[in-house]
Amino acid sequence: MQFVESKDLKPGMRLARPIYNKMGVMLYDRNSFLTASGIKSIENFGLIGLFILEPAEPLPPVSKEDLEFEQFQVIYMFRIKEIMDRLQKKQEPQGLLQLTADILKHYGSLNHKMNFVQTLRGSADFVYKHSISTAILAAMIANVMHFSVSEKSSLVMAALLYDLGYLYVPRNILDKNEPTEEERHSIHECRKKGFLLLEPTTNQYDLNPEVLNIIQQTYAILAAKSPEDIKGKTFSRGAQVLAVADKFDHLTAMSLNHPPFSEVSAIREIRKFPDLYQAKAVSALANCIHILPNGCSIDLSNGDKGIVLMENPVNFMAPVVLNIRDNQIYDLGDPAVAGKIQIMDIMKTMDNRIIVDEETLKQFSSDSRLHDTLNNYQKKMKAKTSPSK
Repeated sequence: MQFVESKDLKPGMRLARPIYNKMGVMLYDRNSFLTASGIKSIENFGLIGLFILEPAEPLPPVSKEDLEFEQFQVIYMFRIKEIMDRLQKKQEPQGLLQLTADILKHYGSLNHKMNFVQTLRGSADFVYKHSISTAILAAMIANVMHFSVSEKSSLVMAALLYDLGYLYVPRNILDKNEPTEEERHSIHECRKKGFLLLEPTTNQYDLNPEVLNIIQQTYAILAAKSPEDIKGKTFSRGAQVLAVADKFDHLTAMSLNHPPFSEVSAIREIRKFPDLYQAKAVSALANCIHILPNGCSIDLSNGDKGIVLMENPVNFMAPVVLNIRDNQIYDLGDPAVAGKIQIMDIMKTMDNRIIVDEETLKQFSSDSRLHDTLNNYQKKMKAKTSPSK
């Protein structure tokens, strides 16, 4: 699989991911071959490029939930663009309540972990995709942390609006991987301009005061250059969750300018700054999305490659893994094993997905020794996670 910019697309290329219109209607399915007219349509959509399969490459496995997630992301992105366009024109943000409700309906009460699949961003659509991804992450984290319905609603609405100011940042600056100090100042001033549209004393759209409060507090956290800048200050749970969701999305977002952090690396990076990013919110994030899912290919600390055979619901960094080199199974939840070998990072495909699918994974479980090991591991983990009587 490779990423091809729109200007370099050719008829006959095969799509690795589907393309939807703003209503969520699929225009081109995975495995479709591009035509000249199709390429023209793609240019009109404003897409910066597509993931293309190699001529002999099989179609990668994708779950129904992953496909629906991509579809919803497209629908939501166009809706938040309309809302932000209205705000910039100093018009009432029609549709904001409905978009908030839709995000909460699909992602605010999940009872399982899901794959958080990122989409490629350019300077033209960065703000909209960032707002949607952050709002979805915030909804899932809030659910794990048992926020009330009203708390969830205020948080998601704040997540949709808080980075409005990025719309004022010149695209040539947004396209840079490392802006200069002067450009950083420009970004800061643009974000302040957007914030003033939402600041409690200047907002004219009768937004919930709690929404404005979360935005104001999140802005203070994200504007801090060091933990010392917010020392002694207290922040609402909503602001703490939004700050974590914002940082995780920025780190894992896919861009032409720099490779994304893996989920593992992103969580590690965020945990380096506990004074800025609340530990409970970070743990909740790790409990609502797959960090090291079954079938995930990994780099091990001894230089070997491995495959995750079973996730650890208590500690995502301690699953059962298969070492590809010697075909040995390691339970990283065992302190004796973890003292000798750890997971360094995830190996992913070009579009940031895991490599091994569930069907392939079943081939490993046909081995009787492995089957017994996994059964014993499941019993042990069930005992750990079951409430004591």
